[in-house]
Amino acid sequence: MAPNLFSITPGESLVLHQLLQGHSNKGIAAALVLSPRTVEGHIGNLLAKTGCSNRTQLLLWALRQR
Repeated sequence: MAPNLFSITPGESLVLHQLLQGHSNKGIAAALVLSPRTVEGHIGNLLAKTGCSNRTQLLLWALRQR
């Protein structure tokens, strides 16, 4: 069974939303008042949960979930 938006934590969801807006890791960190390493961790978790191998695939996955 493929992961869906319901298996994503609230923090991961916020980061994913920022990614969909086109923000960089540094921009996401500033907007959400997180460290860049925390943002990287959330993105890594999202990649693992979705089976995506990069940010582009992750964004396409997220768009298909809508």
